[in-house]
Amino acid sequence: MQEMQNTQMEIAEAARQMKLESPNVAATSLETRNAALMAAKEALATHADEIFAANAADLAAADEAGVAPAVKNRLKFDQHKLDDVIAGIDDTAKLPDPVGAVLLHRELDEGLLLKRIACPIGVIGVIFEARPDALVQISTLCLKSGNCSILKGGSETARTNKVLFDLIHDAAVSAGMPSACMLQVEAREDIGKLLACDGSVDLLIPRGSNAFVRYIMDNTRIPVMGHADGICHIYVDESADLDVAIPVIVDAKTQYTAACNAVETLLVHRAIAPELLPRLAEACESAGIELRGDDAVQATISCKPATDEDWATEYLDLILSIKVVDDIDEAITHINRYGSHHTDAIMAEDDAAAEHFMQLVDSAGVYRNCSTRFADGFRYGFGAEVGISTSKLHARGPVGLEGLVTYKYEIEGHGHIVGDYASGKRSFHFRDL
Repeated sequence: MQEMQNTQMEIAEAARQMKLESPNVAATSLETRNAALMAAKEALATHADEIFAANAADLAAADEAGVAPAVKNRLKFDQHKLDDVIAGIDDTAKLPDPVGAVLLHRELDEGLLLKRIACPIGVIGVIFEARPDALVQISTLCLKSGNCSILKGGSETARTNKVLFDLIHDAAVSAGMPSACMLQVEAREDIGKLLACDGSVDLLIPRGSNAFVRYIMDNTRIPVMGHADGICHIYVDESADLDVAIPVIVDAKTQYTAACNAVETLLVHRAIAPELLPRLAEACESAGIELRGDDAVQATISCKPATDEDWATEYLDLILSIKVVDDIDEAITHINRYGSHHTDAIMAEDDAAAEHFMQLVDSAGVYRNCSTRFADGFRYGFGAEVGISTSKLHARGPVGLEGLVTYKYEIEGHGHIVGDYASGKRSFHFRDL
């Protein structure tokens, strides 16, 4: 049935039909949505061999195409990835229902009641590169939040994406979700058609490289939620405990180097640089990290010179640029100028310094004495995430269930008319209930 939809119906028409059906998806009960998640979980576990076979074919094609090892690692969907997404589905199912929550309840006048009610966004288009596990995370979060999802994965994992989509869609429908809850877009040329579906698609979420996300943002009138790059920083204050700081820096660079929340630039207070840099250089050499430093860093340790371009670069590789700063305010200014407003951290034992940094750094995530790699919906207890947003509107940081709902206002009265208030016959008293 899904293949018939894709072959017989243009993307624009499919999106229009999904938009018309989206209120029915939004109206499904929590029990139905959770049942869909459990059915999807069971389907993924039962058909693991089928998923792995499709992924093996995708990886073989990547080898033939000469895909770099770091990129190929993103394409892999193995037992570890399957266990992770299944755990994410379990966690998502346990979360409270985000739909229908009363956000405001106010009596405007006697018998005239106002409510602000959380409701699904509607139709969410998600375009992602690599990482087939993203399809599972996104589709299940959309199911739980009562949203329809249009999913376009990268051609490099087309086989894996197809198997995953079919399993989740069929499981959701078998549990009582409307068939229109999910749609898969497979052809590369259909991306442009999807980007033109303003009026039918309520929100686009791109996940991929800087250039990819920027292309999406620049070529659609649909609101886009996401981030174009992840230039993350760690600032080591003069009050830092180096036994704490060095392992955190290494983790933030190496735990998953290709992730958008990996650290790219290290800022070091001048007073602590002579003690920190030699110890850090030794730790980084053991971890295979290439260091690039400014003049002050090069005067202390052996490293490659850093240029202005380095401060604005998301390496996604085992490379770390280091700059020595005179004080915390210079570090803050540097981060707000060169950073991507994603995730930045301070290593400091001084409470006042940490508070100053966390207040003035303008990023979606600001941490103290911990790795930037914690910027993740699963690690925040969101079950999973549809992506990380550096926007300040609607949702910011890792976007889980709460970021997939908006709200509507409901007023209930008893024949109230505005004319009575305009004439002074009645007046508002605004009492929160």
